[in-house]
Order: sequence, then structure tokens, then C-alpha cells
Amino acid sequence: MIRVTSDSADLAIDARMLARRFGARWVLRGVSFTLGAGEAAGLVGQNGSGKSTLLRVLCTLIRPSTGSASVFGADLVREADLVREAAGFFSPVPGVYDDLTARENVRFAATMLRRPAADADSSLERVGLSHVADDRVRGFSSGMLRRLALARLIVQQPRLLLLDEPYNNLDTEGIALLNDAIRRTLGRGGAALVVVHDVASAMPVVGRWLALREGRVEAIAAPPPVLDAIGPPSPSPAVAVR
Repeated sequence: MIRVTSDSADLAIDARMLARRFGARWVLRGVSFTLGAGEAAGLVGQNGSGKSTLLRVLCTLIRPSTGSASVFGADLVREADLVREAAGFFSPVPGVYDDLTARENVRFAATMLRRPAADADSSLERVGLSHVADDRVRGFSSGMLRRLALARLIVQQPRLLLLDEPYNNLDTEGIALLNDAIRRTLGRGGAALVVVHDVASAMPVVGRWLALREGRVEAIAAPPPVLDAIGPPSPSPAVAVR
């Protein structure tokens, strides 16, 4: 792995031979890459290549089977609490409470994060949900639920954004709001790893591209126009350069 620094505290992500197995099947096999502060990387690959699994490992939802990684210098396993403080995970499943209003959902998140209630209200305004802040979310459309999940992420203000297909079900305005949140995170010295299928939406904010091929990651010059065109893994271990 080619790196420009040996100090992992200067890196948003420093992954070294990360692997994850489910039963006899290896989903990730020797993933090594770095992501610097102020950098956004797009992650592409075929369905089942391990993209979502990699994000779930990096946000400590599941433990790696082998290998190691750090997030802003905090070890993924030994310092999981610090990793969870630094990383914000944006899942395809919003995970909101249907019986609560939009405001109650975000204020609950703010309370758990020890943020002021005003932060919750301002985040709803930023994502364009102020007009439905007191509506129960069970009636929200898919796009509105995605905006609500984004509002919770804004309240958290994580240093590292781990975004799994974040552009799904977002309209043009929603895409612009998400990209603005990514830019603000980068401007604070944070970083973002974005799993994307709709690569055009991520182009304004992503600075480099990585591809997962059968559980291994490598740097690519540009994303393919059709993700199914990503072929089999390279003969040698794949490396993401920084």
C-alpha cells in the first residue's frame, strides 16, 4: 500500500488487510486503503462486492474477521467508542421512529448526542423539512425520509461520513443538499467515503474513486458509466493509493 504518511492519526481511514467472513464466505478479503482528512472518495462495485459490508465494518456495526483499521487514529476494535463518535453512517434504511414527528426524531438524536434542541430545528430547516416538522413520519415519502436521515446526520456533525447509496430517492434539490453537507464536512477537516451507483450525483464532491472487486479494493482513474461493467479482480492484490 502506497501512503504519504505513517501517522494514522492524520488519516480519516487507515485500513490494512481488512477481511470479513460470513460463515464460509469471505465478503471482504484484504482491503487496504487510506483516506485523508478533507478528502471524499467514491466507492463503486457490483452488487455483492462488499461495499455495504465495508462501511458497516468501518462504523463498528460489525467487527472485522481479520486485519485492522483506524478512524482518525482510533482503532476500529480497541477504541470502538471513539470511532463511533467520529463516524456518521448514512444507511439505505432511514431507521426513524414512525410514531414520532420529524422534529421529535431529530431532537431525540440531538439529545442522545448532547446537542442543543436548536441544532435539531436548524437541521430540519437546512434539509427543507421545516414545513412538516410536526408531522408524524409514517406518512413521509421515501425522499422525505432520506432528508430526515440527512438532518440527523447534520446534527451529529461527524468527522467521517460513511454514506451507503445516499442519493437514492433524492430529487435534484435533495442531492444538492447532501453534497453541501459533504462539502461542509470536508471544510471542517473531515472526510467522506461514499458508496454510489448514481456516480453523476457524486461527481461534484468526490475527488477520487475506488472499486471493490470480489472483496478487494483498488484505485481507479474514473468510475465506469455502468457499474456492471466492472470486471473480475486484478491478478495482484488491489491497492488504493493516496
